[in-house]
Amino acid sequence: MDRRGDPRALRYIVDHLPPGTVIRRQLLVVNKTSRTQRIDLYAAAATVEEGRFRFGEGRTQNELSSWITLGKDRLDLPPGARTRVRATLDVPPPTSMGERYAVIWASTKSPPKESANVNQIHRVGVRVYLDIGVGGEPPSSFRIGDVVPARDAQGVPSVGIRVQNTGGRALDLGGTVSLSEGPAGTRAGPFDVIEGTTLAPGTSGSVGVRFPRELPNGPWKIDIELQSGTVRQSGTGRITFPDPGEVGEPSELLAPLRTPQGILGSSLVAGLIVAGGLFVVARRVHRRRNVRAETGS
Repeated sequence: MDRRGDPRALRYIVDHLPPGTVIRRQLLVVNKTSRTQRIDLYAAAATVEEGRFRFGEGRTQNELSSWITLGKDRLDLPPGARTRVRATLDVPPPTSMGERYAVIWASTKSPPKESANVNQIHRVGVRVYLDIGVGGEPPSSFRIGDVVPARDAQGVPSVGIRVQNTGGRALDLGGTVSLSEGPAGTRAGPFDVIEGTTLAPGTSGSVGVRFPRELPNGPWKIDIELQSGTVRQSGTGRITFPDPGEVGEPSELLAPLRTPQGILGSSLVAGLIVAGGLFVVARRVHRRRNVRAETGS
């Protein structure tokens, strides 16, 4: 699949490969701090559980991370310097089908403090979503379910939107919500969906949206636009926000429009950036084990 137009593939490594395949990606590491940074580079385990992409503790390994080797495992980057590091993903021939997850990390330590015996470790990383199987890639799709309005104890309104992953690849959900036809014909939005929801194939979860405190209870018409990469779904419904500290009645979408199109770190380092981005997508090499010649560079 050509992923040049897929925003997820510009941010992460997302691919579908048959067993016995080797691919390579170029990662860009940039030091935007004011001092030289010693940076450790390594691949480690990740999972998708309970609607979240979860990172393994420290350098914990899994099957996918064990297939990843890096051209360098340590860098000393001066202020403002940047360099590229090659990542090679080598899938063994006897490999079972299914999607696997990992992260390629860049990790650095804060300078030690005389008053403390604790070292702070900062890391940022590029997620890896790799599906293994013969033939074409499993389709990506999802369905929008009920919408639940609520107000917290401070009176801030929100909605929770139920989503089911009906495809064969994990989804990172984003999007917007707009309100219209409110009291006196008022409109509000669009408001961004709170990022962070990742759904494994066949699972369900919720995405949330928060609104300004002064928003009246309604009723409102709600228009939902959700997406993961190039996969988009939309729907329209009616909601009424409850009083502070309460949860409102769930609302079913009136006419969901389905338009499937196939489809970091534990803490952020101030000034240290690792990007799979354009370099990940633009420079790709595939080869089978029984083929000697390589294409590309």
